[in-house]
Amino acid sequence: MVMPIPKLDPTSATGLNAAVTAGFVIAAIVVVVAVAAELLHYLRVRRVAALAFGPRRDRLFLSAVAPVLRVLALATVAWGLTVLLTVEPKSHKPGEIKESEYRHLVLVLDVSRSMEVEDAGGGGKQKRSERAADLIQSFFERVQAERYKTTVIAVASEAKPVVLDTTDREVIRNILTELPMRHAFKPGETNMFAGLEEAARVAKPWPPGSAVLMVVTDGDTVPTTGMPKMPASIGGNVVMVGVGNPTVGKSLGGHTTRQDASTLRQVATRLNGTYHDGNEKQLTTALVSSIDERAKPKTGDRWTAREYALLCVGTGAGALALIPAILMLFGTGWEPGRRPTPEGGSGPRR
Repeated sequence: MVMPIPKLDPTSATGLNAAVTAGFVIAAIVVVVAVAAELLHYLRVRRVAALAFGPRRDRLFLSAVAPVLRVLALATVAWGLTVLLTVEPKSHKPGEIKESEYRHLVLVLDVSRSMEVEDAGGGGKQKRSERAADLIQSFFERVQAERYKTTVIAVASEAKPVVLDTTDREVIRNILTELPMRHAFKPGETNMFAGLEEAARVAKPWPPGSAVLMVVTDGDTVPTTGMPKMPASIGGNVVMVGVGNPTVGKSLGGHTTRQDASTLRQVATRLNGTYHDGNEKQLTTALVSSIDERAKPKTGDRWTAREYALLCVGTGAGALALIPAILMLFGTGWEPGRRPTPEGGSGPRR
């Protein structure tokens, strides 16, 4: 009866450590057995070494190193095979994205009444909210959108999360173009810092440097104090995108509204981020590439125990296959029954 080998979860630190430890135990046992076998082999061939290497024992060095290399190769193969045998295999379908490969984008979107003013775009005939939607949609079209988990936080008189960690672009498109979010807020001045605080709260549990914060607003009413501190997951990965005419204002509710570019630039600086005037220009290629690179998982390209195990198996097996061939070709220069000739060749002994 064959006993099944229990499989360990590679995503669990306990399971992974157990697999690695088991590999070292098996490798140690293999080393002991291999060393004993090599010693026995050495004792048997020592008496006939002169026949293989000649009276002067030329090139004995390679034959002395070969046992050590064989033992090391056997140990690496044993460790690799043990890890591969005990770790639960994971299959990935074409197009499937690993959890560790996702990138986080926190989108703080201004949905206040001033975002309905029509002074955005190339001709100044587009609503600021529509311009914001175009900028965000353009960003997703220029990156691998399926690799992004997007969180949308709407901001007006307060901040409210709309969706958390979605990978569905249609959900984002619906929020940007068809969802009248400003009706969910009480009248009042835009509290942009409330949106930043909510973004910091949402992103706090994530690994350091794993998220990018993008704020899209006209900066019409930004407080001068109360700047929240971003968590390590965001750090300085902040992009402030301004919409609306930054020079000519429009009347709204008894006051003039326009994009406050200087304030947005100051906020971006205080957050160690970047400001971009998106009223007429799309996000630059350099900025999009920078955002995409910042959001790239820092651990996505790291090797796991499985990759190291495969490397050990391949390297060890290759060494075991090459050692006999190398010994046969270069292990000895002794040719029994032949002697050098004056012309530099060799001839039969008499």
